[in-house]
Amino acid sequence: MDIARTPATPDGNPEMADAAVEPHAPALIRRKDYAPYPWTVVATHLDFDLGLDKTRVEAKLTLERNPAAEPSPTIRLNGEGLAPLEVRCDGEPSNSHTMDGDDLIVTLPGDAHELTIVTELDPAGNSQLMGLFASNGMLCTQCEAEGFRRITFFPDRPDVLSVYTVRMRAPKAQFPVLLANGNCTAEGEEGEHHWAEWHDPWPKPSYLFALVAGDLVARSDSFTTMGGREVALNIFVRDGDLDRTEHAMESLKRAMAWDEQIFGREYDLDIYNIVAVSDFNMGAMENKGLNVFNTKYVLADIDTATDGDFDAVEGVIAHEYFHNWSGNRVTCRDWFQLSLKEGFTVLRDQLFSQDMGSAPVKRIGDVRVLRSVQFPEDSGPLAHPIRPDSYQEISNFYTSTIYNKGAEVIRMMRTMAGEEAFRKGSDLYFERHDGEAATCEDFVKAIEDGAGLDLGQFRLWYSQAGTPKVTVKLSHEGETATLTLSQEVPPTPGQPDKQPMPIPLKIALFDRTSGTHRGEQLVVLNGASETLTFEGFEAPPVLSVNRGFSAPVRIERDIPRDDLTFLAAKDDDPFARYEAMQDLVVGHLGDVIGGGLDTEDRDVGREAIRTALAAVLADGRIDDQMRGELMMLPSETYLMEQALVADPGAIHAERETLKAWLGQELGEELVGLHQRASEGPGTLDAAAQGARKIKTLALTYLAAADQQRASDMAAAQYDGATTMTDRQGALMVLAGLETAERTAKLLDFYNRYRGNDLVIDKWFALQASSLHPQALAHVKALREHEDFTLRNPNRARSLYMAFAGNPQAFYAASGEGYRLIADLILELDPINSQTAARFVPALGRWRRIEPGRAALMRGELERIAGASQLSRDTFEQVSRSLG
Repeated sequence: MDIARTPATPDGNPEMADAAVEPHAPALIRRKDYAPYPWTVVATHLDFDLGLDKTRVEAKLTLERNPAAEPSPTIRLNGEGLAPLEVRCDGEPSNSHTMDGDDLIVTLPGDAHELTIVTELDPAGNSQLMGLFASNGMLCTQCEAEGFRRITFFPDRPDVLSVYTVRMRAPKAQFPVLLANGNCTAEGEEGEHHWAEWHDPWPKPSYLFALVAGDLVARSDSFTTMGGREVALNIFVRDGDLDRTEHAMESLKRAMAWDEQIFGREYDLDIYNIVAVSDFNMGAMENKGLNVFNTKYVLADIDTATDGDFDAVEGVIAHEYFHNWSGNRVTCRDWFQLSLKEGFTVLRDQLFSQDMGSAPVKRIGDVRVLRSVQFPEDSGPLAHPIRPDSYQEISNFYTSTIYNKGAEVIRMMRTMAGEEAFRKGSDLYFERHDGEAATCEDFVKAIEDGAGLDLGQFRLWYSQAGTPKVTVKLSHEGETATLTLSQEVPPTPGQPDKQPMPIPLKIALFDRTSGTHRGEQLVVLNGASETLTFEGFEAPPVLSVNRGFSAPVRIERDIPRDDLTFLAAKDDDPFARYEAMQDLVVGHLGDVIGGGLDTEDRDVGREAIRTALAAVLADGRIDDQMRGELMMLPSETYLMEQALVADPGAIHAERETLKAWLGQELGEELVGLHQRASEGPGTLDAAAQGARKIKTLALTYLAAADQQRASDMAAAQYDGATTMTDRQGALMVLAGLETAERTAKLLDFYNRYRGNDLVIDKWFALQASSLHPQALAHVKALREHEDFTLRNPNRARSLYMAFAGNPQAFYAASGEGYRLIADLILELDPINSQTAARFVPALGRWRRIEPGRAALMRGELERIAGASQLSRDTFEQVSRSLG
């Protein structure tokens, strides 16, 4: 399942009122308490009589006692908001069943039984979008993590695998397309109704169950696997959207071929279906053979999708396809092992995207996400290991730590093993655990055995939370360079004391005269500190460290400004060059905000940044995509993370002051860059994408220096745009300006794309995330817009998540921004609790913010906590954030 490119639970149905519960501490579920389920579900037959307002479900479970578990005279079947209409055991009405809360308990005296349960659902009333729900006249499901229990009573846990057969009956005119997991084995008509039967031969957990019924059209294609299997490929969308599915289909075929070549994984069914849904909490879901996607990650054409959107579609399509093995064929034993499937699959989709485009640019982008989302998570009240020890609500653990840090941990194993040995380890993992529910330990053991590594100490990465800080010191005497590395893993909630963890660092020592080095080396810091010596350096070398971001750590180095300027201009590792540029700015702004610089020192710092940026603008050795990465200033969120206690107002002011100065000093170079980039074609090749990237970045600097000049240039770029990237980039700049063109172009954009939900989402987000001084007031006004609704997660996020990520507006000194988000959480929680809960971390960072703002943020959390009714999702997030 993909969330990072966002996620929630069902309802609106009075019978499914989980959002309307008194706040209390939900039961704590502990990893150490895991026990095998006492029954196996050999086969599951589901019969659906489908309707928007009423759907009848008959589930027939073939049960056998599990010899690996403690025997039990009863079976506990999870439910949520359900009432059993019928319960039959071995064909006879059951008189030995009871309800325990939401769960159904049935007494089963023998060793094998057939249990039949009938339930009734109201999909149209399910605003939580978990279980079976309606979206624009279509029916679809979302069952991860615990949504299947909203459909029927079942052992809704990932280690209970079953073979599913599904029969659906529905009005043909209303639901002409009927889809489920696996292969279609039969279909027919009954008057105005029709039916279809689907069978999935591969045992799977209930969270991978999927069903879709609706009036849909398909882009169809095929793929021949390396074993000769002809696979039918279909992408189902609403009528009118078919023209925007070509990129998704081509991405799917590339992913299938890549996974065979790089990981040796072949697809295992005769059909692979994708369905695009506009009301969806997640990015997408990897249900076996029937992926359900948010439309955001399927629909793309050059007029309505940016270059970033095209990349996201390709990445998410690949991510869900790769889950067929890393998640479906080998699933997780329990939800504590979530990173087993998600961390590994994120790494796989990252490597795929690196191979499909620019590897350095992709790597920098992945690190930027890690630092902007996961690092703050690791340093706050919601910090947790990638394999948690306990949870209250599992939906709250679909986090950047599980996904992005989980991927980095596996990437470190790959770095230490080497690509070939890592492939041996992954092959061994799939071979050992195919068809099983496995653990993180199973994966590490397979890599250890297959690659010949000792990963005993490395396992600490799975159990310890927090981002390690590595202090780097380089000294020189005679012809010897001495490198001293030390590490510290900071305390996190529940883990005050940490042990050193293996940290693989790629390094290079540059000769400052020739600008070259003797080769990259991999050093592994295993203990609290380590000292290494390097001979043959007559002059002090320049150290390039954590090249390629070989470890997800914070590097603290006392490096001269001249050395950073050297690396920013000459380092041959793209990430290290980017990092030097970032460090130049972070160090300078940190000194300015700290008040430790006089005017002369400030000017020296600025000049170093100007020199480095000028070199980037003029460097003919790099392509424009990489140039764009090097041009980006560190985000305000990242700058706040560098401070023990951050002043968001000061950070915003000083960052904008520096940007304006650079825009003034390099104005002609930036205008020239914009003009040169404007000559590029409106195509999707790398050169054209790079040109569009630097074009808008040049405008952002110019806008800070001269609003009217930038407004005129942005308006001309908007009017001449042949791609959404250029048009949105220009509008992004205009949205932050106080010029007449701002209003005119925002109105034109809305009228041009009115009716296209995904593009109107962009229109909301651009205004909510803008640098305009009245951005907060604009968000309040947009809340009343006729096109705004809280019931569509994409629309809610487009306005409010964009606002929560806008530091200058969200951190308004008055506290209005915090109040706005708190009001949203309280309003959204009864409608869609998972989506509501995901807004809480923005307020939960109060401990890292200066006292005045921190008190206001904490006050809003306390107001939420004091509400009379809160969902489990939001309650856990708020209580943990308050600490």
